[in-house]
Amino acid sequence: MNPIFRNILAVIAGLFVGSVANMSIILMSSSVIPAPHGADVTTVEGLKATMHLFEPKHFIFPFLAHAIGTFAGALTTIFIASSQKAKLAYIIGAFFLFGGIVNVCTLPSPIWFSIVDLVFAYLPVTYLAIKLTAKKEAV
Repeated sequence: MNPIFRNILAVIAGLFVGSVANMSIILMSSSVIPAPHGADVTTVEGLKATMHLFEPKHFIFPFLAHAIGTFAGALTTIFIASSQKAKLAYIIGAFFLFGGIVNVCTLPSPIWFSIVDLVFAYLPVTYLAIKLTAKKEAV
């Protein structure tokens, strides 16, 4: 297979797998930690109107979804790519970071969550995926 085509496929697959992982965690989160009474989590407008009802525990799964989704996407990209694996993994991390920035600008989440999410959920887990898959060099 052409290496350029394989790298493009790796990025597309990483974005897909990361997005599926993210949404799967978000969708199952309410069965583990139910939304606050009266909160409408079905629409962006509903979230904006009821975000003040959320407690710190309600932000655990969104953070996990962002971190695990990014990690899964970066790993997928690393495993499929034929070259420049770290650079392509960082493309995935940057894409999901951009989504996180859009999310922070769209939803009125607490500032502490916005900082924790943007600083720790995207590029650090991409770096972790790169380091975990790096081949050990012989000493």
